[in-house]
Amino acid sequence: MNPTPSRERICLLTGGGYPYRRDALGGWCRTLVEGLHRFRFELLTVTDRELPSAPAYPLPFNVGSARTVALGRDDARPGRRRTNAPVRAATTDEDEAAALLCRGLLDDDGLLDPDGPAGGRFAEGLRRLAEFAGGPDPFGGVPLTEALIEAWRLRQVTRGPDTPPLPRLSVRDARTAAMLLRHAMRALAVELPEVELVHCVGGTTPLLAALAGRWRSGVPLLLTEARTPVPRQRPAEDRLSAAVRTVLRRFRSSVARTGYAEAELIAPLSTYHHGWALEHGARPARLVQVPAGVDPRDYPGAVELSAAPTVVWAGSGGPDSGLAVVLEAFADVAGAIPGTVLHLVGVTAAHEEHCAEQIERTGLGRAVRLHPLPADPRDRYAAGQVVAHVPGPADPPYRLVEAMMSGRAVVGVDIGPAGETLGDTGILVPPNDPAELAIAIVDLLRDPARRRTLGDAARQRALSHFTVDRVVRVYGALYTDLAAPPPAPAFELALAVAAPRTTTPATVRWLTRED
Repeated sequence: MNPTPSRERICLLTGGGYPYRRDALGGWCRTLVEGLHRFRFELLTVTDRELPSAPAYPLPFNVGSARTVALGRDDARPGRRRTNAPVRAATTDEDEAAALLCRGLLDDDGLLDPDGPAGGRFAEGLRRLAEFAGGPDPFGGVPLTEALIEAWRLRQVTRGPDTPPLPRLSVRDARTAAMLLRHAMRALAVELPEVELVHCVGGTTPLLAALAGRWRSGVPLLLTEARTPVPRQRPAEDRLSAAVRTVLRRFRSSVARTGYAEAELIAPLSTYHHGWALEHGARPARLVQVPAGVDPRDYPGAVELSAAPTVVWAGSGGPDSGLAVVLEAFADVAGAIPGTVLHLVGVTAAHEEHCAEQIERTGLGRAVRLHPLPADPRDRYAAGQVVAHVPGPADPPYRLVEAMMSGRAVVGVDIGPAGETLGDTGILVPPNDPAELAIAIVDLLRDPARRRTLGDAARQRALSHFTVDRVVRVYGALYTDLAAPPPAPAFELALAVAAPRTTTPATVRWLTRED
């Protein structure tokens, strides 16, 4: 008989992973849900991408619901405008909210205005705009174009001598940026389920929905930085002007800062993520570092299956996945050691065609084997002798931990938390340097004894620091602290002289609990 979940309901809010995609983040969320069976989960996905109609993972008994909200895309394409859509007139409150948001967007380094609203201009403007969210076009009448132009003008006039100038913003740029901001802020209109805690795992889109839900209902917010926290440019944005890219980059960074300010707890994956959060306004007392973890049973250490030289890279295979660097490096590896085979594993169905095109351009032919994402993770790294860990700019470190747990020697690119995760159990090379990556791979392919030594050390490090049972235990304690009902009132005797007392903060109770 299945145990009955507790009364605490958790909204696990993501941007398109679990339970719809079998990727590293989806697997992490699945482990969390299935491991914390004493909680009832309401799964909510908020995304502007198309998702499969059915979940990729079976839903366990403690999932109460799984809902997807797909943001409309028609009005998010620059140059297209629905001419028959009515535009309502903006109110004075909406004018002020737009002005606050746009001026806050251009604050240098996210610094708060000491004379402005509590929490900063951007956060106050976003909160006010969230109050107007609703209907098919919630921000159609908000004058974001005019507000951006005015904020840009004020910033250029008031900037100090050491402040770099902003790119030129044309009226067309302002309209394009405003259109994209309106599309992004549609997430503010998403209704969250009735729960005791929102756990937001993802980027800007789900965080906007989480912030709006918090402002409407006061529900506690737990924020997990699932990906490398950089306000990165997405591949489709390279055609936009420098001014529009600046607006989007600052918007994502400002939303992250607002999330740090509003969340009761922030769970960074690493010291790297921890430091980034601190630099962007997170309070130290709200940070609880919880490293990535995988199940050792899913990635057993195994002997090398092939005597021929083989390299494995795991990733989605998309344009932003690190694939280009891997293929360029492998061309050098194949030249130095003829007969070497590269296995590209975990490629998602959406990126198989792109991946095949990139392989064809290299001219390496059958030396590169393409493997769609396998259902059994045991197959992911077993084929290789060396794992090349070349992540995309925002990929979480899960693939690196998986490779380490599999007992394979790893050559990793020194991006984000790779160095602190791998420690001295692998080889690190500089980013964007395919030649150095190739040299390190060739050295390991020619040295079986060193490969085995590094692989064994990597697995032991993963077993000591990056297991899923630790992740589940810590998150279970955090959920209990944040979602559990308050303790029953206690009655105390009045003392003539008050006794000294120290109350342990709720957010660190899990540190001292003996579970």
